[in-house]
Amino acid sequence: MLWTIIVILIVLWLLGFLGSNVSSRIPKSGNLIHTLLVIAVILIVLNLLGVI
Repeated sequence: MLWTIIVILIVLWLLGFLGSNVSSRIPKSGNLIHTLLVIAVILIVLNLLGVI
């Protein structure tokens, strides 16, 4: 379940980061992209440490 959330966050981050290059319909979201990336990295680190 945790890995599913991590993958979804990373995919959303990639869409936000590369979205304007792929399609003009995808808006740039700025700070939301970085927030999603930080959440995904924190979840990965906590999972590797065995906290979650």
